[in-house]
Amino acid sequence: MKTQTTQDDKEKRYERLRLDNQLCFSLYVCSKEIIRQYKPLLDPYGLTYTGYIILMALWEEDNITIKKLGEKLFLDSGTLTPLLKKLEAQGYINRNRSKMDERNVYISLTKKGKDFQDEALIIPEKLVCNLGLDLETGKHLLDELHQLMKKFIVIEEDK
Repeated sequence: MKTQTTQDDKEKRYERLRLDNQLCFSLYVCSKEIIRQYKPLLDPYGLTYTGYIILMALWEEDNITIKKLGEKLFLDSGTLTPLLKKLEAQGYINRNRSKMDERNVYISLTKKGKDFQDEALIIPEKLVCNLGLDLETGKHLLDELHQLMKKFIVIEEDK
């Protein structure tokens, strides 16, 4: 009897370490799967998910430095630079060194990059439809994730 109780106590103690009880694992899987869902929507344009979010950031604020773009997207310059080179080769963006300070490289949309914004309008709708989410559930989930993101930003600022 005591052995069984000890085993039960041990199982209860380690219950919180189960994968299905981990917020981080659930977010990881969802993030990975949502990005996978974008692939067939972005492939016709030769874009990856990361390339797509770079364009979205530039639609919000064009002609910004690599540093500022990286801050917006939570990407370091080592990750961002090869992606920007690819987008430039595809004709979506231009990279231009600052004449005042050559260390600064500005990223701006080309006509193709600007025009793609109209075509991209359907992508979020298709994704939500593919995921089987209704508008209200999607909005609620997004609001919750924004709250979580804000907490992480505050934690980083407090360091």
